[in-house]
Amino acid sequence: MARDAVFHRALNTSMPKSLASATRKFPSLVPLRLRRMAFSETLWMLTLYVAILIHSLLLAWGVYYHLTRTHIPPGITHGAKLQIISMASGYLFGLGLLLEKLGVCHRYMIWRILDVWISPKHYQGMVIKDLVFDGVPVRVHWPQTSPAENRRGVMYFHGGIALFGTMRAFERSCCYIAHQSESVVVNVNFRLAPEHLYPTPVLDCRTAAIHFLKHAKEYGVDPNRIAIGGDSSGGTIAAAVCQQLVARKDLPRMRAQFLVYPFLQAVDFNLPSYQQNHSIPLLFRKRAVKHGFKYLTGKMINVDGILKGAHVSADIWLKHRKWINADNIPEEFKGRGYVPAVPPPFSEKLHELCKRGFETMFSPLLAEDNIICQLPETFILTCEYDLIRDDGLLYKKRLEDNGVPVTWRHLQDGFHGMTVSFGLGPFEFQAARKCLQHVADFLKGI
Repeated sequence: MARDAVFHRALNTSMPKSLASATRKFPSLVPLRLRRMAFSETLWMLTLYVAILIHSLLLAWGVYYHLTRTHIPPGITHGAKLQIISMASGYLFGLGLLLEKLGVCHRYMIWRILDVWISPKHYQGMVIKDLVFDGVPVRVHWPQTSPAENRRGVMYFHGGIALFGTMRAFERSCCYIAHQSESVVVNVNFRLAPEHLYPTPVLDCRTAAIHFLKHAKEYGVDPNRIAIGGDSSGGTIAAAVCQQLVARKDLPRMRAQFLVYPFLQAVDFNLPSYQQNHSIPLLFRKRAVKHGFKYLTGKMINVDGILKGAHVSADIWLKHRKWINADNIPEEFKGRGYVPAVPPPFSEKLHELCKRGFETMFSPLLAEDNIICQLPETFILTCEYDLIRDDGLLYKKRLEDNGVPVTWRHLQDGFHGMTVSFGLGPFEFQAARKCLQHVADFLKGI
């Protein structure tokens, strides 16, 4: 009876008064098809209201998270723009978590879907083709001009903690680099976690790099003028692949590597930049470590002990302290409230869970000197307001100490993830364009 009452209320809103009166007096006059239509309409409206409510709550959560847990320093140009992006990111993280809890998809899928809607920016005079390098999908960008000789080649690995980010999302950056440096740029679409955990993304990129080195001339590239690089975790992968290929005698030698705000070590999360920039978008300290170990282990774990350093054994501290130490960071980067941390008691359980994080494919900064000294000319870009700024500074010192030529650029108003904004019109940050121009200028010199 209660359901009939709902049907009649729904019907009465769209029926003539005489018919509505008749159906109240004689329920059997209502055709079954109309009753089903009324129920479907009511269900649809309820679903719509619930969806609006959920989205409103998620948006409110994004705003709340930004206001209570983030800090945008005045040194960042267009901070208001970053505030909007930060709130939108909070909303998307919340939506992804909800979809995961409902069993619809994992939380990172929402970011990959978003990439599809980002319109790539193509430059006139550019030829772009989707190819496959030994099973790895790539997108190759050729400048249309006819050079007198084979061009330089560039392998680009995108960021995203190897959990999200796609070839399409970084299309604009690759087109710009190819256009500005007159290079053939290969954008690698490697597999992502959690479907394909570490070290699969690294191995995919290594496979693509080996293919490119072996067949460079087929793509109009001089095999002795190939650079490898990327941003964020893409920079991590580039550093790892470069270390693995540096001693290969069966391949042309890599000419250079370029690392844009790379993550390079999983030992010390209390270096000055990790303390100073822990709550600055777009890379928050706790969230970054949590997702980084999701890529490593496939599990979403409590990282409180890891943030303090409880996952690092005494022998690892002793072995790597000469490389990963705040004493190796210039004094001008130790302000803004940095306080040296005291290592906590060692946790064997955390160590066992995270020990693969000390492998050089995950933490390239931990490679031995006999590998580091063989690395090619390197470009490193760091940002003042980046959580992992000091990883780049420490790698710079290690390379220089081993006689490797380093070109370093530091953006005082830069922050992590800014290059994603490149080419997005009003959402683009000036620092993103500066960053890519620095990369292009470096590549023109090799």
